[in-house]
Amino acid sequence: MAVTLDQTIAQKQHTLLTRVFASQTFWVVIAVILACLFLSVATDSFATSKNLYNITRNVTFVAIVALGMTFVIITGGIDLSVGSVLCLCSMVLAVTMHAGYGIEVGIAAAIATALIIGAFNGILIAYLGFPPFVVTLGMLSIARSLAMVASNNTVVFQFGPDHDKLLALGGGAWVFGIANPVLYTILLALITGFVLRWTKFGRHIFAIGGNEHAATLTGVPVRQIKVAVYMISALAAGLAGIIQTGWLGAVTTNLGNGMELQVIAATVIGGANLAGGMGTAFGAVVGAALIEVIRNSLGLLGINAFWQGVFIGGAILLAVLFDRLRNFRRNE
Repeated sequence: MAVTLDQTIAQKQHTLLTRVFASQTFWVVIAVILACLFLSVATDSFATSKNLYNITRNVTFVAIVALGMTFVIITGGIDLSVGSVLCLCSMVLAVTMHAGYGIEVGIAAAIATALIIGAFNGILIAYLGFPPFVVTLGMLSIARSLAMVASNNTVVFQFGPDHDKLLALGGGAWVFGIANPVLYTILLALITGFVLRWTKFGRHIFAIGGNEHAATLTGVPVRQIKVAVYMISALAAGLAGIIQTGWLGAVTTNLGNGMELQVIAATVIGGANLAGGMGTAFGAVVGAALIEVIRNSLGLLGINAFWQGVFIGGAILLAVLFDRLRNFRRNE
């Protein structure tokens, strides 16, 4: 029986709508929009320009690290060390600049630190077969301890001759009054989305997460790619640390403490599957946005901030439940 052009178009439109409504990221976007609308009506301070500016800027640090985490989770791995790596890279930057070196040297030292840590994690996991949970949990402690050693567990707030440049890098608003961290996040999200969607490297990452054994048999360099994704995750944490240092104007050894939970939550809430094979850059950013809106709303609604962990943990469970229901429907 011949299929008409109108029927073909209708079928494609139906398929597109089905995919959209089945997308976890779509519903997270709806949740963010509804939450913003509710808070705009329920409170007088949510929709103010100052509060929205703070929200968008605060989202960026979790979102940037979540973009790197997305690579790891798509392969079926996990990186618990990102908060400590962020702290260590921030401290390396601060201590280097405090010693009188320029901002370029400080940033290079911080990035090199991140890449070395990422490569160390990746090699242990990919070549020696260590579980990602164990390796990155160990690095969580090691990196935090090294940050204390580097600073003698003190606050660093003087950044040498390029002090003002660093503050402008993280706390400035160079384009149309948009906070620099927001611009960095948009740029990194576009790069991440392009890599995952349009490059061979991205396809290999999804192949490893979908079926690592099959990926190996088809010639995918699984070990090298695993090392690369952990380096990307650490690099993202290092970049976030550099930006956050410029924004805060000081570095303490508590920086990034507990951040790994928020980052993992952002990626999972945004549609990444902890079993591997799924994840998007847009989902990571949207997940980070939902977490920040929840955090911001607690204070505005007069709810004790200690409830934040309950809401974030509940959001993770709901995201995993949504994924399980989606897989159940597909199997049927």
